[in-house]
Amino acid sequence: MSVNDTDFTGHNVLVVGGSSGIGNGIAQAFRARGANVHVWGTRASAADYAGDEGSDLTGIGYTQVDCGSVESILSAPAPFETIDVLVHSQGAVLYKRQEFQPEGWDKVMAVNVGSVMHISQRFHDALAAAKGNVIVISSIGAFRATMGNPAYAASKAAAVNLVRALAQAWAADGIRVNGIAPSLVDTKMTKVTMDHEHRRERALAKIPLGRFGSVEDMAGVAVFLASPLAAYVCGQTLVVDGGMTL
Repeated sequence: MSVNDTDFTGHNVLVVGGSSGIGNGIAQAFRARGANVHVWGTRASAADYAGDEGSDLTGIGYTQVDCGSVESILSAPAPFETIDVLVHSQGAVLYKRQEFQPEGWDKVMAVNVGSVMHISQRFHDALAAAKGNVIVISSIGAFRATMGNPAYAASKAAAVNLVRALAQAWAADGIRVNGIAPSLVDTKMTKVTMDHEHRRERALAKIPLGRFGSVEDMAGVAVFLASPLAAYVCGQTLVVDGGMTL
């Protein structure tokens, strides 16, 4: 192991869904290690995130892209000619049984699994040119039922198998594809649990390490997967949950 194993100076990194939460933490982790980082987000400009908790776009390029729209994905300008790391951290979840309805189901599936395929395929050549990495953020919800969120559970399970399929298909092109399956991390997507004391304490009691995961925990795993330290890791989704699913 060398300090240079996690030096990404001059590398090009695109983080989809990198404007806040886990994706933003990953984007800043790569920037701190010298990478050129660009993120895709949902708002019109980076300035629209100013003051938001868990959102720091300092030193990072930004483009608004609707990941639920194939047209938006294909028409967005490419941030780099070659891409060393493509991180999929886009995500959607709908509550109050909205995912049981066709519109809710279609929206969540389009963002959580459809866009992963369409964006990866769009940048295949740019990744191949750099012998790059694709990292897909899924969820431990991929491996068990999530009450009230059938589209979320199905899409995350699909993302795990998509990681396997793309890894097998693209390994010969020099592209490694892997994933991360976090448990509860305190971000805006998990406020429905984190902001309710009873739900929060009940969830915490299931974690052997005795704490929730942090954005930094997930960023560290992403840096590892993109580094030479993980050069022989291919098609895997690493469960990063503090032991919650044991």
